[in-house]
Amino acid sequence: MEKPKSLDSLFKEKIFRIPDYQRGYAWQKEQLKAFWEDLINLSSDRSHYTGVLTLKQIPDGDIAEDSKEFWLLDNQSYHVYQVVDGLQRLTTFIIFLQALVDVIKTLPENNGKADDSIFVNTFVKLSDLQTRYLFKEPPDNEFRTYLFGYEEDNPSDKYFKCNILDEPNAGLVEETFYTLNLSNAKTYFTKQLQELYKPEKPQPLQGIEALQDIYKKLTKQFLFNEYVIENEFDVFVAFETMNNRGKSLSNLELLKNRLIYLTTLYSDIELKAAPRKHYRDSINEAWKEIYRQLGRNKTNPLNDDDFLRAHWIMTFPYSQRGGQDYIRFLLDKKFTPQNVHKKVECVVLLETPQEIRSEQEQGIGEVEDDNGSADIDTITGLSAQLKPKEILDYVDSLKVSSVHWFNSFFPELSTEISSDEKQWLDRLNRVGIAYFRPLIVAILKNESNKDERIRIFKEIERFIFVMFRMNSEKSNYGSSEFYRAASRINRDKAPLNEIITKLQNRFASTLNNDNTFRTDDFYNSLSKKFKDGSGYYGWSGLRYFLYEYEIKIAGTQHPKVTWKNFLKSEKDKISIEHVYPQTTTKDWNDAFNDVNQEQRRFYKATLGNLLLPHSLKFGAS
Repeated sequence: MEKPKSLDSLFKEKIFRIPDYQRGYAWQKEQLKAFWEDLINLSSDRSHYTGVLTLKQIPDGDIAEDSKEFWLLDNQSYHVYQVVDGLQRLTTFIIFLQALVDVIKTLPENNGKADDSIFVNTFVKLSDLQTRYLFKEPPDNEFRTYLFGYEEDNPSDKYFKCNILDEPNAGLVEETFYTLNLSNAKTYFTKQLQELYKPEKPQPLQGIEALQDIYKKLTKQFLFNEYVIENEFDVFVAFETMNNRGKSLSNLELLKNRLIYLTTLYSDIELKAAPRKHYRDSINEAWKEIYRQLGRNKTNPLNDDDFLRAHWIMTFPYSQRGGQDYIRFLLDKKFTPQNVHKKVECVVLLETPQEIRSEQEQGIGEVEDDNGSADIDTITGLSAQLKPKEILDYVDSLKVSSVHWFNSFFPELSTEISSDEKQWLDRLNRVGIAYFRPLIVAILKNESNKDERIRIFKEIERFIFVMFRMNSEKSNYGSSEFYRAASRINRDKAPLNEIITKLQNRFASTLNNDNTFRTDDFYNSLSKKFKDGSGYYGWSGLRYFLYEYEIKIAGTQHPKVTWKNFLKSEKDKISIEHVYPQTTTKDWNDAFNDVNQEQRRFYKATLGNLLLPHSLKFGAS
């Protein structure tokens, strides 16, 4: 490996492209802050080692003549490289440089000047910076060729060009969680640079000199080790063994690369060139849709790994051995090179030592209600052949499920479900959907009858409210049974009546012989709360109960408070109001003079003394 190179050296005759198997921009404030502090605190006589930048050159012959890169290859000896490792850091460099360009252009002394008349330092014009690191234009200036960016079909490509690199006339762009990270990074660095420029700041360098110094540090003193993977090495193997600095890959991102990698292992007999390309394109298209769904609500993106685990519950026989069961199964058991290579292990009988455990240790780790769940090692055989179509079917299932996963969280934004279903999904989210989300997604995905879907949503809502909000059952009560139910619906198309029967059988445990509700558990739980003074105010189901009551009595009219009022930050979140206040004034004390303090404490915590804050207007945020 050669000596570490500066950014200035790395960009000589290179065009960098983010390949299809890479994730989007994942750095957030923690990583941006660390980057800025590394940069601002670097002495002028020192260098900062940034890590390894791993690249793979794309053969010039693979670059289409009508591409925007071709003229640079043809006329100026440039080559195109895929970024295998170092993506997050390299993206950050480019965002930072563009933020620097924007700040310098807005300085009062540069008002109205063209880019080739603005100087970054004594020797570098703003236009020189742009053509060195950001983009080049052919002689006719008809378009820009960006020196760093995404492949054109990547969802972040257009956003990066338009909102980060200020490409003119870019049109409408799609925003996701990853594009929000790009935007936040540019905003963060712009603010830092604007603050750094302020002439009145007590610092060694001020004004334009401070900006010039930071530019020099970034382009000359931040160093990479550059490593170019030769063509005979498999880029996907390299990618799997590398860890990005700052934020590790999510399991969903690792799985995508694994699936693409597996498609390269099949022989030409098993998977010819055209189907192989179709499989890879299908994986990429599926992940684009998955990330679009997970990031559709850009201020509240959905977690990658929560979705992947839920889909695993829906797709494979369920095991509850641990929190990382699902990814160990997917990467180490199901989607493995061994299953593609069909290497069958020779059976060898070995004497197996039997560890002796104390009676106290036996049973540790058992899960409530996990009767008959399969051990993960028995779910699939290591010598089983993984057929290409299995991969494609799995990918298609992930893609379709991502739509229903989003709808289960944000039904009001869905275009696929009816208004009645939206109301019931809202209720389920309000009451606390808990471990039922995989089952909900399986129902949305596989049950075509709207009325049947609503029927089971009602049963699930009743089950959650009674079991968890009233009877205070443990959060995992019944989880295994209903995880397996999600798998039955998704894999075997089991009828919903089967699931409804399971819910009703569980619910029967809360009823007396005459089918009236048994209140003992709820009463005992409330008694403890009244003893500590909180009463109904400390009941976990209070907000849901009062809100649903408000909806009921409002009828067709809009309620005066929305559920969003309860979901704000702790600072802004509204609380339940007391008619008889928690802290009394003289007027209240005089009015209740004939009621002793113990009775007052009791009345204050009763359900009739609590209500939603009706002073808020409907839709307030």
